[in-house]
Amino acid sequence: MIMKEKVPIYQKQNLTLEEAAEYSNIGINRLTMLIKEPTCNFVLYVGNKRLIKRKLFDEFIENINMI
Repeated sequence: MIMKEKVPIYQKQNLTLEEAAEYSNIGINRLTMLIKEPTCNFVLYVGNKRLIKRKLFDEFIENINMI
């Protein structure tokens, strides 16, 4: 059996909600609320799946004081 190495979160371009929660230490419920905002620019919809654009998410985190 060949085992694939997982790509580290910090190298991924897009993150699942679970990965984004682990990456940022922000809860999944709070992330879900954030991506539902009409002004959210770091969410990517792939069908029904929601992904977080990591680089834009990093910029968002750097520019806020409170969530």
